[in-house]
Amino acid sequence: MAMVTALDMGTGMKKTNSGSNRAWAVALVVGSSWVGAAAQAQETAAGPKQLLTVTPRVSVTETLTDNVRLSSTGAQSEQITEVSPGIRVDLQGARVKAYLDYALNQIVYAQSTAPARSQNALSSSGTVEAIDNFAFMDFSASISQQSVSAFGLQSVDNTSINANRAEVSSYRISPYVQGRLGSNANYQARFSRSVTSSNSAVASGVSTTDGSGSVSGASAFKDLGWTADASRQIVDYSNGRPTESERANVGLTYGITPQLTVNARVGREANNYTSLNKESYATSGWGFGWRPSEATRLSGSVDQRSFGTAHNLSFEHRTPRTAWSLTDSKDVSTTPVQSGQAVVGSLYDLLFSQFATQQPDLVLRAQLVNAYLQIYGLAPNAAVTTGFLTSAVSLQRRQALSFSLLGVRSTVTFIASQSESNRLDTVSTGVDDFNTSNVVRQQGLSVNLAHRLTPDYSLGVLLSQQNTSGSTSLQESRLRLLSLNVAGKVGKNSSATVGVRRVESDGGVSSYVENAVTGSLNVQF
Repeated sequence: MAMVTALDMGTGMKKTNSGSNRAWAVALVVGSSWVGAAAQAQETAAGPKQLLTVTPRVSVTETLTDNVRLSSTGAQSEQITEVSPGIRVDLQGARVKAYLDYALNQIVYAQSTAPARSQNALSSSGTVEAIDNFAFMDFSASISQQSVSAFGLQSVDNTSINANRAEVSSYRISPYVQGRLGSNANYQARFSRSVTSSNSAVASGVSTTDGSGSVSGASAFKDLGWTADASRQIVDYSNGRPTESERANVGLTYGITPQLTVNARVGREANNYTSLNKESYATSGWGFGWRPSEATRLSGSVDQRSFGTAHNLSFEHRTPRTAWSLTDSKDVSTTPVQSGQAVVGSLYDLLFSQFATQQPDLVLRAQLVNAYLQIYGLAPNAAVTTGFLTSAVSLQRRQALSFSLLGVRSTVTFIASQSESNRLDTVSTGVDDFNTSNVVRQQGLSVNLAHRLTPDYSLGVLLSQQNTSGSTSLQESRLRLLSLNVAGKVGKNSSATVGVRRVESDGGVSSYVENAVTGSLNVQF
């Protein structure tokens, strides 16, 4: 398949630059188009109509800032022009459900404080059902701007001059099969391949290969079931070392009521997280799931692993006007992008996670988020919180609470989070923040108010703060953002946004104040 080939060709690459990132984006667009075209042809022959929507666009944004270099002394003003052609593809077919949103941002500095540059922005996800109720393939991709170091200079705008920012690309493809064994058992076998890279010379890229299989079924006793699963993972860091892990578990599940289920498991785990060679450990765990209604669910699990206790708690609740979400987890993290948020970085990501309880379908949720951003004149790539990049397997505790209040003319979204990260792979020679601090703590808070002024004009207010700390007082910093936007239609297929923002950063090496005025015009075709 075209997309599989394109992705496999890049998995052996250790380092990439912005040019190769664009090549990845092109490969994904071409691959997705090929899959969509093939599925469309197949479904047309069978009868159902393919629901494909392609929306090209272009936006022009002008930014007037009083501190383009984010300096604590000698602030320099600048006029920045950003031209962003983009395309939106939504596919809702019987066999293919996918979305893709890509933009190429061309940034020019009027006073030549920095050379003109390009940035990619990509968000894509989808599922292909290759064989009815048997063979499937999930795929996803993203390109965004991230902080290299949690202790370096932090910024909320991608046009600011900041050497601590890098363009990070992540791609994943995961084919799997599932079905039934006899009349009482279900099975699933999955293979996943993911690649994450950046255009930073000091940040590490990573390629991850996962294989897993599981079988579950009922027993002769009422409400009692059994499970068995096994998995293997290989993680290879370009600036670190490869690690391997294997796990196998057997367990029992019991339905106390139709809404409440409990489970327990035992197994073994082998990995080289803290040693040169793999070592084997006994594991055990328990969990529960409670779903009293379609609008409320609560689940949790606790496992004794090689590194100690891991856990995961999740709570979701919806009413006609509100949506609540609470998560608390502690586990191994292999991705090089660490974040205190349940999502990473941009406003689009935050809202995509926030609206999960309202719309579980990925394609429809992406449409909902884009409509929301357009109505209220909010930039999808605006940084809400910053993460940092790592070069080895780490142990991360994350907690996040989110809340949405949906009114007739106003919507309020709120998210609070905190994280604590430690390097688990102490053998690795990879270079990142854990070389200067044995712990990285981040706390984030963001509140977004969107209010419809008239049928065509809206007001958006975003307030966020992130605190970062390490082992010393020199690694403590605080980043605060306040932005206001007024957006509205100026034509049948065009909209305009005018906004102001103030950013305050203090502590560590990140002390500065920036004020900016922005204006943008977006035209869809």
